[in-house]
Amino acid sequence: MDILQTITQEFHLTPTHATNIVALIDEGNTIPFIARYRKEMTGSCDDQVLRELFDRLTYLRNLEKRKEEVQSAITEQGKMTEEILAALDKAATLTEVEDIYRPYKQKRKTRASVAIAKGLQPLADLILAQDKSRNIKKEAENYLTDEVATVDDAIAGARDIIAEIVSDDAATRKKLRNFFFKHGEIVSSYAKGKEEEDEAKTYGMYADYREPVSEIKSHRVLALNRGEKEEFLKVSILVDVEFAKRITAAAFLKDGGESSAIVKEAAEDAYTRLIAPSVEREVRAQLFDDASEQAIKMFEVNLKPLLMQPPVKDKITMGWDPAFRTGCKICVVDGTGKVLDKTVVFPTPPQNKTEEAKVVLKKLIEKYKVEVISCGNGTASKESEIFIAELIKEIKQETGREVGYVIVNEAGASVYSASALGAEEFPDYDVTARSAVSIARRLQDPLAELIKIDPKSIGVGQYQHDMNEKRLDGALSGVLEDCVNSVGVDLNTASVSLLKFVAGLNSSVAKNIVAYREENGKFKSRKQLLKVPKLGEKAFTQCAGFLRIDGGDNILDNTAVHPESYAKAEKLLALFSYTKEDVKLRRIADLRQKIQAYGEDRAAKETELDRATLSDIVTELMKPGRDIREGLPAPMLRTDVMGIEDLKVGMELTGTVRNVIDFGAFIDIGVHQDGLVHISEITDRYIRHPSEVLKVGQIVQVRVKEVDVKKKRIGLTMKKKGK
Repeated sequence: MDILQTITQEFHLTPTHATNIVALIDEGNTIPFIARYRKEMTGSCDDQVLRELFDRLTYLRNLEKRKEEVQSAITEQGKMTEEILAALDKAATLTEVEDIYRPYKQKRKTRASVAIAKGLQPLADLILAQDKSRNIKKEAENYLTDEVATVDDAIAGARDIIAEIVSDDAATRKKLRNFFFKHGEIVSSYAKGKEEEDEAKTYGMYADYREPVSEIKSHRVLALNRGEKEEFLKVSILVDVEFAKRITAAAFLKDGGESSAIVKEAAEDAYTRLIAPSVEREVRAQLFDDASEQAIKMFEVNLKPLLMQPPVKDKITMGWDPAFRTGCKICVVDGTGKVLDKTVVFPTPPQNKTEEAKVVLKKLIEKYKVEVISCGNGTASKESEIFIAELIKEIKQETGREVGYVIVNEAGASVYSASALGAEEFPDYDVTARSAVSIARRLQDPLAELIKIDPKSIGVGQYQHDMNEKRLDGALSGVLEDCVNSVGVDLNTASVSLLKFVAGLNSSVAKNIVAYREENGKFKSRKQLLKVPKLGEKAFTQCAGFLRIDGGDNILDNTAVHPESYAKAEKLLALFSYTKEDVKLRRIADLRQKIQAYGEDRAAKETELDRATLSDIVTELMKPGRDIREGLPAPMLRTDVMGIEDLKVGMELTGTVRNVIDFGAFIDIGVHQDGLVHISEITDRYIRHPSEVLKVGQIVQVRVKEVDVKKKRIGLTMKKKGK
C-alpha cells in the first residue's frame, strides 16, 4: 500500500501538500504550529483536518507494520505463497490482516488440533477434495488406531479439521461480517431476574427492542452496551442462520456425493460453533468503536465552543456555589479573577434565612461594585436563582444599580476544587469556597478556568466514561491544544495549566516558565524564553507565536506573528511607510487597502511572504493583542426567572445551547430544566446531525412545543410557526 497516495486521495490533497504535511509531522512539528505557520506548505489545512490526517497516517503505518509482521511469521513457517502476499497487499484493515493470519496462528488446544495429532489430517484433505470415486468409510479404516477406535470417530475427527479450515478462511469470514452488518438485527431484553429492579427502568425502552444493525444510531449502541455491562440487558445480533450457513459452505462445497455431505456438515458446524460467536463479537466491537468515535467527535464538537465562549472581561463578579443544608458559598473576584472576598449565606431550604442573606450580599455588592453574579447550575440552583432574581430587583429599586446574573454549567467545579491544583491555588480555602471561585472565573474566562478540569468532567459529551480512555484523552487534549493556541496565551499571567497546552510545551517546561517569571519578573521579550531551562530552539520555534507579551519591548510580541517572520513583517510595514510605533498606536487601519491597491502578489514577492502568511500578518498588525473570542456572542445576562410551571405551549423564548447530541440539543431557556429540541424540530430543511446547525454557547430563538411538569420535560422547536 502506498500510504502517501492513500492519504492524498482520502483527504483530497495535492501530492505536494500531502508530502509536505507528512514530512512536517515526521520532523516533530505540532499540529497547531503546522496549521498556523505552514499554510503555504499544507494548502491551508486547518487543525481538525491535520489531526484526522495524523490519526489516519498512524493507523496506516500500524497496518503496514502488522502486515510485515504477519508476512514474516508465515514465511518462517515455510507457508508463504503468492496468493497470501497478494491478499496481504490488498488488505485495507487490521481485521482483514488478522483474518489472513488466522490459519497460521499458534492456537491453543482445539478439537481440530486434537484430530490432527491423531493423524487425521490426510483423511480431512481427502474428504475436502470431494472425489466421488472414493469410498470415505473405507478410506477411514486406514486411520484406525488405539486413539481412533471406529470409522465414525475417524470421520468425526476429519470433520473437526475441516470445520477449522472453513472457520479460518479469510474470504468467508469477510462475507459473513458483511452479511451481519447488512442483514443482521440487534435485539435486547432485560437480563433474567432484572425486570423488577428500579435501576433497570433506565433501560426500559430496550426491554424488548430490535433494530437493523445497518440502521442503529451511535447513542443507542452505547446505551445497549452500558445496559449489558451493568447486567441489566441481554444483547445479541440475529441473522437468518440458514442463509448464513449457505454462505459459509459456498466456497468449499463441490458435487462430491458422500464427501460433500460431510463437508457441508463441517461448514455448518464451523458457522455455529466457531464463526458466528466470533463474527458477532467482531461486529459488536466495530459498532462500539464506530459509536465511540462518534461520541468522541460529539464531545469535541461541544467542548470547543464551550471553551471558546467569549470572556466576560473586566467585570467584578460574584461566584455562587448553590447548596441546601451547608449553605451557598459566595466569592467576589475582580476583573482579573483575583479573589476579593468570600462568605456563606443560607437563603435556601432548610434554613431559609433569606433576609439575613440579602443584607450580607447587598453589602458585598455595594462594597465591591459587583456587576454580575455567576451561579452554578447544580443542587439548589433553582432556589438560588429565584433568590438572586429577587435580590437584584430589590438592589435596582433601592440603588438604581444594574446587576445581571448568569447560570453557568458548574460540571467539574467540584473535581477542580478537590484536586491538587485547587489546593495549590487556594491552600487556605475549603473545597466549596474554591468551587465558588471557579464558577466566577469560568464566566470571566471559560478557557483559562475550564482548562484546569479533566475534560471528561465538563459534562458536554455522551457516554464519555464508556470510551477508550487513551483515545478520548488524546482527542480532548487535541481540542484543548487547538483552543489555547488559537486564542493565544499571555506569557506574563498564564498559569501552568494553560501554558502546558501551548504547542511545543509540556507540564515540566510550563512550570519552568512560571518559575523563571517569578524569579526574574515579567517577560519583556519572546527571546527571553530561550533562557528558560529545558526550552530549546525547537520548542521555541513551536511555541513562540502562540505566546503574547502585553507591554513588552516589541509590539510584534503581542501578536500571532511568528518571530521567524519579524523581519518580513517589518519589511512589509516599511514598504507602505509604517513603523512598529504605528502598529502600537493603531495607526495602520488602511494597510490592507494599500496592499490591495499595490497588488497582493507583488507585495508578497517583495516581502518574501506567501499570500496566506501575508494575510495573517496583516490581520495581526492591524489589531495587536486581539482576542478572537471577542467577535462571538456574549453570554446572556438575566435579571428575572421563570419556573417550568410558567411555561405555556407556543411561548417564544431566547435560550442558550448547553449540549449538542446525536438526536438533538439541550437548550437553557431560563428555567431549572433544560429543554430538548429534537433533531426533527431544529430546522425546516433536512439535516444529518444537529451540529450542522447548533453549537454550545449559541443564542437561539425557540418555541415551547410541549411541557410535562410532573416528569420535568420540556419539548422545544426552532421551526417557523405553522410547520
